[in-house]
Amino acid sequence: MKLLIINGPNLNLLGLRQPEIYGSESMDDCLKRLRQRFPEIEIDYCQSNHEGVIIDLIHKNGMSEAGCDGIILNAGAYSHTSLAIADAIASAMVPVVEVHISNVASREPIRRVSMIGPVCHGVVAGFGLDSYRLAVEAFKEIVAR
Repeated sequence: MKLLIINGPNLNLLGLRQPEIYGSESMDDCLKRLRQRFPEIEIDYCQSNHEGVIIDLIHKNGMSEAGCDGIILNAGAYSHTSLAIADAIASAMVPVVEVHISNVASREPIRRVSMIGPVCHGVVAGFGLDSYRLAVEAFKEIVAR
């Protein structure tokens, strides 16, 4: 199985940005743990602060045989604002799982509504960087069906 993790804006600052919300570990630390825990799964990773780049990654990896088996997407603030990313997800031929590090339901009102959640296979939120592991676990079940 091959999964692609896509992180959106400001998630390149994990470990530095608002550690009281996002923790003090970097995404590199998270990826290292995921790859050690799931050696049978090829896990690729991309991060962009640009909406169009995220859409292009979904198109390239979610709509071709050369792509991946699933996408784990933490679109950051775009989760709450981007109809364009939602449209790209809806067009994808592979499942997409939305991930959030924080519990967005307990944050500011604008973060409580996801534009991408309704077109995703599922959502994992509020478990810190462990949200990514839970999404990989979900994909193991999804692909096994």
